[in-house]
Amino acid sequence: MATTVENSIAKAGKEVAVEVEPKTGVSFPVKLDDGKRLKSVGMYADNGKLKDLLKSKIGKAPEKLNKELYQLVIDSDVGMVVRLVIDFSSLTMSMVRKNFEEGLGASIKKLTGGKDQVANKLMGEASDNIQLTPGSLIEISRLPGYVLETKVMGEVISKVESELLCRAYINLYLGDDPLDKDAKDKFGKSLISLF
Repeated sequence: MATTVENSIAKAGKEVAVEVEPKTGVSFPVKLDDGKRLKSVGMYADNGKLKDLLKSKIGKAPEKLNKELYQLVIDSDVGMVVRLVIDFSSLTMSMVRKNFEEGLGASIKKLTGGKDQVANKLMGEASDNIQLTPGSLIEISRLPGYVLETKVMGEVISKVESELLCRAYINLYLGDDPLDKDAKDKFGKSLISLF
């Protein structure tokens, strides 16, 4: 299968372009209803605000991707969404919560040198009774005002105002040791194209 495949799906009576994640075959729309555009499989950002941020802080396009470019996005308050689609059965909410808490804890430690209990707020009051079946959707959004909102299957389960938590979460995807290096690289290339 190709690295990225463009398809389309019918959504509310209109065709919506999608990109298929090659490892799992899960489809992601290239644009969300609020206008955020796909930057990498499952990662969406507000192009206009990203473009304004990059031009105001950096000016002209760098010759190659660099840490400063990613750090600017990590530290910013630009709206972003990471969509996670559950690909296998037997996944429980407590397993998801534990993985996020561990990942965010490590990310917070990298950013601050210490541990902060804010990591355990990402999944908030998510009930262990929530059934995560293949195709279930988890959306984690960085909203203006450094608010991190978590939705599981369309239901808001937490909304936390914390600059540190927002930075740590985006750092998981765009930092020095990203969860998916290919996704980070693709996101970076899309940043350069905004100049």
